[in-house]
Amino acid sequence: MRYRKLDAAGDYTLGSGQDWLVNSPEAVAQAVRTRLALNLGEWFVDTTDGMPWDTEVLGKRTALTRDAVIKDRILGTPGVTAITEYSSNFDGNTRRFSVTATITTAYGTAQVDTTL
Repeated sequence: MRYRKLDAAGDYTLGSGQDWLVNSPEAVAQAVRTRLALNLGEWFVDTTDGMPWDTEVLGKRTALTRDAVIKDRILGTPGVTAITEYSSNFDGNTRRFSVTATITTAYGTAQVDTTL
C-alpha cells in the first residue's frame, strides 16, 4: 500500500523527498480519513463511491444507523482488518461531526481522528 502524505491542511506533500506512506498503519489510517471525507458522487471517475453524508449519516432520522454506515466504510478500506474502538460525535454549535477509531491494519494498529 502506497499513499502520498497529506499535510495538516489536507494537501499533498510534494518535493520533500519523504512524500509517501508505504505499507504502514499510517498509510491505512490516511486512506480511512480520505474515504470518510469523500462525499457520495463527488469523484467524477466513480460517482457511486463516497460517504452518503446527506442521506444516511447526518439528519434527524439517521442517529440509529449513522455509526453502522461509517464503520462499514472504514472496514471497506484496503488494509483494515478490524475496528477495536470507535466513537463519533456531532457538535450542533459548530456543526462538525467527528469520528475517532482505533483500527487494526495489515501493518499494525492505527488511530483515526477526523472532523468532517
